[in-house]
Amino acid sequence: MATTKSKEEKGASKGTKDKFSKETYLEWFEGMLLMRKFEEKAGQLYGQQKIRGFCHLYIGQEACVAGAVSALKRGDKYITAYRDHAHPIALGSDPKAIMAELYGKETGISKGKGGSMHMFDKENNFFGGHGIVGGQIPLGVGIAFAEKYQGTDKLCVCYMGDGAVRQGAFHEALNLAMTYKLPVIFAIENNGYAMGTSVKRTSNVTELYKLGAAYDMPSEPVDAMSVEAVHNAMEEAAERARKGDGPTLLELRTYRYKGHSMSDPAKYRTKEELAEYKSKDPIEQVRQTILERGFATEEDLTKISDKVKEQVAECVQFAEESEFPDPSEAFKDVYADEDYPYIMD
Repeated sequence: MATTKSKEEKGASKGTKDKFSKETYLEWFEGMLLMRKFEEKAGQLYGQQKIRGFCHLYIGQEACVAGAVSALKRGDKYITAYRDHAHPIALGSDPKAIMAELYGKETGISKGKGGSMHMFDKENNFFGGHGIVGGQIPLGVGIAFAEKYQGTDKLCVCYMGDGAVRQGAFHEALNLAMTYKLPVIFAIENNGYAMGTSVKRTSNVTELYKLGAAYDMPSEPVDAMSVEAVHNAMEEAAERARKGDGPTLLELRTYRYKGHSMSDPAKYRTKEELAEYKSKDPIEQVRQTILERGFATEEDLTKISDKVKEQVAECVQFAEESEFPDPSEAFKDVYADEDYPYIMD
């Protein structure tokens, strides 16, 4: 029978907060703050035309990835769509290389060939960064199949936006994942809008976790403005996956403070709606918990903030000073077989 939970979204109570250590809270604070400041700087640089093309910022959604990384194991795989700068940062990729990629420089994490939407870091188990809406979902299932086939205890977290669940590939992927009981966590980062179209205008089913019921997949909504709630939900889903019980669908209810991309003025939502979500800011919630529990002082947190700002400044300097790829690089990394014949004029 389906174990889809028809209930309020899972949040973090005082009791659940008590399970997390001082070190965890400080790691969350610094990590999410780095994501936030990095993205804010990327937005500024885009306005200065230092960054070109498409650019989708993660501001407001930091808990979705921070809570996952703290709950899962090193070696677990991650894949996402094109709002992909924060995921590799959380996984330990060099932020300088991520900024250089935004600049299109040869020192970038994808050698300057991917840009904002196509980050990739095999060493840190980050498999993209995909520009096709929903295109990463079957790939995530394939990665999970490989882990099961090879007999590892690792899993794949497959992130997607709320708009991607309208793609047929989403349903095909869920069906296969349940049929083969694959170790995959489907994480819908539901920020309320598919580009500029609200969830309620795209489907009769607006509580997206209920889509898992069609496949008898354990599914639940999660308050993703709370990093503790994301951690707990990911931890529970991971335990199921590692036992061989198959996939889980999590609807991470989050919010993006900026538009869909840098070209989106976000006129489809009200200032009041934005203010309501900012009052639940995930970084501010962690900050308040740290202070309330005496894990650090205001002065300590200011030092962390200054450290993060300096780190972001170093990222910009690194990107500015790096070179663009040689034009000949356009013909490399096209085929897995480097000797594959192709014609050059």
